[in-house]
Amino acid sequence: MSEKFYMTTAIAYASRKPHFGNTYEVIMSDAVARYRRACGDDVFFCTGTDEHGQKIENLANEQGITPKAYVDGVAGEIRGIWDKMNSSYDYFIRTTDDYHEKAVQKIFRKFYEKGDIYKGHYEGWYCTPCESFFTATQAVDGKCPDCGRPVAQAQEEAYFFKMSKYADRLMKHIEENPDFIQPELRKKEMVNNFLKAGLQDLCVSRSSFTWGIPVDFDQKHVVYVWLDALTNYITALGYDPDKSYEEQSEHFRKYWPADVHIIGKDILRFHTIYWPIFLMALDLPLPKQVFGHPWFNFGMDKMSKSKGNVIYADKLAEHFSVDGVRYYALSEMPFASDGSITYEAVIKRYNTDLVNNLGNLVKRTLDMNKKYFSKIVPTPAGEEGPDADLKETCVKTFARMRACMDTYHVADALEAIFEMLSRANKYIDETTPWTLAKDEASRARLGTVLYNLMEAIRWGAVMLAPFIPATAEEIFSELATDKRTFETLGAFGGMVPGAETGDSKVLFARVDEEKKLAEFEAERQAMIAAAKAEEKPEKPEGCALIGIEDFMNVELRTAKILSCEKVPKAKKLLKLQVDLGYEQRQVVSGIAKWYAPEELVGKKIILVANLKPATLCGIESNGMILASGEETVRVVFLADDTPLGERVR
Repeated sequence: MSEKFYMTTAIAYASRKPHFGNTYEVIMSDAVARYRRACGDDVFFCTGTDEHGQKIENLANEQGITPKAYVDGVAGEIRGIWDKMNSSYDYFIRTTDDYHEKAVQKIFRKFYEKGDIYKGHYEGWYCTPCESFFTATQAVDGKCPDCGRPVAQAQEEAYFFKMSKYADRLMKHIEENPDFIQPELRKKEMVNNFLKAGLQDLCVSRSSFTWGIPVDFDQKHVVYVWLDALTNYITALGYDPDKSYEEQSEHFRKYWPADVHIIGKDILRFHTIYWPIFLMALDLPLPKQVFGHPWFNFGMDKMSKSKGNVIYADKLAEHFSVDGVRYYALSEMPFASDGSITYEAVIKRYNTDLVNNLGNLVKRTLDMNKKYFSKIVPTPAGEEGPDADLKETCVKTFARMRACMDTYHVADALEAIFEMLSRANKYIDETTPWTLAKDEASRARLGTVLYNLMEAIRWGAVMLAPFIPATAEEIFSELATDKRTFETLGAFGGMVPGAETGDSKVLFARVDEEKKLAEFEAERQAMIAAAKAEEKPEKPEGCALIGIEDFMNVELRTAKILSCEKVPKAKKLLKLQVDLGYEQRQVVSGIAKWYAPEELVGKKIILVANLKPATLCGIESNGMILASGEETVRVVFLADDTPLGERVR
């Protein structure tokens, strides 16, 4: 009898296209879902998009469209990437779905009527990108402790949830269920940094913007985005807040509680403290486990468009195939520490593991079987030499792979499979089929060797199916076998003698590292240029407002540069002679880094004409040229037909 297995990803925030690190989560979750299905479980795999909040409202306003139109576009893009990565989710929820919004309103009202929510006034720090509240001690140096971006002071009327009411109960649950939070070090972070430190009441509504689910009994407020988002795990199953757990639908009672929430380590606080407390307040069972996976960094750095190191899974798949991307993501992420991705590492993994180890093994074996046995699966005859070791390796690998997957050690599971494939490649070198083929007396032995190789490949394909499903299907097709399930790995010998295999194909084509890296560098430079074009300057701080009288005291006049030369022993300075029409002046300007003297002669500029004279490197300067920028200085040039001496107002 199959067991139910309800698993979820964190729903992706519909603010931007997800990068490789974001996409890892759905790839990993899909591998787990496919594995559990292969084990015979009744899997319900849920993912989706989180679509409310101040950040999205701001982004929509910048584009001059409604927030709903904005999230419709991003949510569609996210789902498209999930589909391209061959994710086999059973349900895709959007928090703008009508049934979800209505359920959240009822949940909020239920908390309020139960006395778990009260109205108050919030004053503190808020990180808009993370949609998170922080105390003054948490927001060190005015920065978000999670993402490192600046936080802003927020003051507004709000509703609060009484977190402390359930804190002891949650602590007890964590103590009695040691696997509730995984990995172990994440559990220690949550307990020590939050629960033992004392829980503060949580702000669960906002009144300073409108893009959210309205509180139906107080339209001035919208539900805090995290309360809205977390409840997707039960609304996706059809949860009805008006009914008790026993009265819920059969579908809901079948799958809830969740067996695992797979999330990023940065949002563990929301899933292991806020979410369990919300469920306690709803009198619902808690999820069995929350697994907080690490992050993917670009080398040692976080991904950033300004550095040109943001990698997108769908774009990477254009170079390495979808299974190439899936394989790298799953094989390179450690269980507890952060993973790393660089183009060099992707190419190395691809060429070494997929092209050489797996791809060459399959092609060599099937090509030899075609050459020596006309694609007919030979009948094995006896056992000798390294045969037993190859068979034992396959059996032990299957057991090791399952043990790893049961505890979410996904990279370790793949490592075991590829070690088995390496053993199969070594078996070819040990048995030298090409030598056996030269002696008719060794034909039976040759048949045994090729049979064992094809059977080892079949075992590998069955185990690889959760990780690189399209490749596994191609291997099954080439082997022409219907023995594709875990049940067929009970004993070595699933290939049917006498059956005809298909033609071999190149599973993964070798990548020219030098050529491919040049392509990626061109893409990186284009990304940097695009990021600079999109860059918006931060609002300056500490600029005092001035009146029109103050402004009019600054005399700006149009002028023409007559001559220009470098100032000896001063790398930054240029000496210019300028004509204001009614007089000529000498001006010294620190723009030598950005302009050669010959570039400036004849240009018309704006001069601060009533600046007190100053002496720079022994040269008197009478005025200042108007320019913008700090890291890169740009002189303000005027049209050639601008009259000299005009006042700029």
